This record gives sequence, structure tokens and C-alpha cells, in this order.
Amino acid sequence: MAEAPESAVAPPRPRPFKQVDVFTDRPFFGNPVAVVLDAEGLDTDAMQRIARWTNLSETTFVLPADASEADYRVRIFTPAAELPFAGHPSLGTAHALLEAGRLPPGAAVVRQQCGIGIVKLRVDRAARTIALALPAPRSRALDAAAGARIAEALGAAALAGTVRRIDVGPIWLVAPLADADTVLGLRPDMQAIARLSEAHQATGVTVYGPAAGGEQARYELRSFAPLHAVPEDPVCGSGNGTVAAWLREEGRQGDYLARQGRAIGRDGYVSVAFDGDDILVGGACVTCVDGSLRA
Repeated sequence: MAEAPESAVAPPRPRPFKQVDVFTDRPFFGNPVAVVLDAEGLDTDAMQRIARWTNLSETTFVLPADASEADYRVRIFTPAAELPFAGHPSLGTAHALLEAGRLPPGAAVVRQQCGIGIVKLRVDRAARTIALALPAPRSRALDAAAGARIAEALGAAALAGTVRRIDVGPIWLVAPLADADTVLGLRPDMQAIARLSEAHQATGVTVYGPAAGGEQARYELRSFAPLHAVPEDPVCGSGNGTVAAWLREEGRQGDYLARQGRAIGRDGYVSVAFDGDDILVGGACVTCVDGSLRA
């Protein structure tokens, strides 16, 4: 009997692993990210396969930094593709590393290397929150015809302003709506959103609307990325960042709290602050799964 050929693939080994819920201090209310804390030896195909298997909006893989100013390097994958940057995975990865004792104790600033470059994260230990400085947004307005097509795909009767294509690594088509109830009532056509995202070379569509007076949060958001196998992102850091960039372009620059996820059974809160040229996007994180992954 012929012997089976030896596999060139190294046998799987246990790797520290956490699943972190981001933008919440209550487990199972925010946006989960899977974090592989030691990804050395995994190639791109293996990382993509693991990300498809976790089936979360993002999975991250921590590697030693190759930039002297960074504390670590991270690669970020959706079930379908690698991203150069994403908000909630960056916050969740920093939380996981801090909790595991893999970053300097007492660090107030963490520097993450990712596809877009170095991202700074600020750690507030008293408030038990982490915030990131959004990569510099690049924005351009879409014409009225494109806005009308996006409104139709969302199932919205009308938009409340101009749609902007805003690039912070992920690229969102940001559409303002009349109010939070309109945001929550959308029944989007995911195939149409995927086609529009592809046509504009965008990650997806983020919508927002002002909340009623007296609410803790000022805005309600939803983010749709079916082109990346994420029909609706529960609570999206980069989506919130692009809304903040939209508001800043409109001259509305006061700090605020946003709410996202209620349309799909979550309830995340995102803090947004303006600090000079920086847009800071942050919130609480909580670990829901702690163990190891064999890969």
C-alpha cells in the first residue's frame, strides 16, 4: 500500500483566543470580535479560513510589530476579505491584549500597526473605556442621482441631506435620515446595497438620524456591508467615525454619544469626541469567551 504524502502544513497548536464584545459593558449586547492573540506562523489563507469559520463581522490576528513605534501588529479579516483598518476590532484587540497582560501595565496610549499604518488608542482605566484616533478621513459628496439610488436601496422615502463617500480605511457611503425612528424602520435591499457598494468601491452604507430629545444618545446608526458578507454590522466603529466626519464637515462638532444595534437585537453605545484634528471613537469592552483556538 502506498504511503500517504507528508503534509507540508504544520500541525495545529493551541493559540490564546478571546471573543470580546465591543461598545458595551454588558456581555452579548455589543459587537463581538474574535481575537487570536498569537498568530505567528499563520498565513493569509489560514487567517481567512478562520475568519470564515468564526463568522463574525471581523476576526483579528495579533503579530509582532515590524514598525519600531508600534506595540503590536494586527491583521483584520471579515468572513470575505482582509481590511486595512476597522474600529471595533481595533478596540477589542487592544482590550484583549491589555487583559492578557501583553501590553505595558498602566499604558495610557497604545499604538497599533495595521494595514492603514499606525493607529493610536487611548486607554481610560478609570472609565474602563478605550478610544481610537480615527485615520484622517477622505470625503467627497455624491450627486443627487446616486443619493436617490441609495435611498431606494435602503427603503427610505427620502434622505435628510447629501450622501458622502468617506474613506477611513473602510469606505462608507454615509446617508443622513430624518430621525432615529426612520433609521430603525429601514428594510434595506441587501443585493441593491451590495451593487451600490461595488459601484462606488465602498465597504457599505452607514445611515444615521437624530434621536428624540431626552435620549442618552444623540444619534441612532445602522451600517450595512453585504458586499463583505456582513449584512448588518451590529455596532460599527469606522461607520461611527465616518458619521462624525460628516457632521464635522457640516460644522457640527460637539462631542456626543451614538447608539447602534437595536434593529438586530443588540444595544451598543459609541462615544465620539473631537480633539483638534482628531476624531476619537471609543467605548467599553467586555470579554465573553476566553480560551484557546487550535490552528
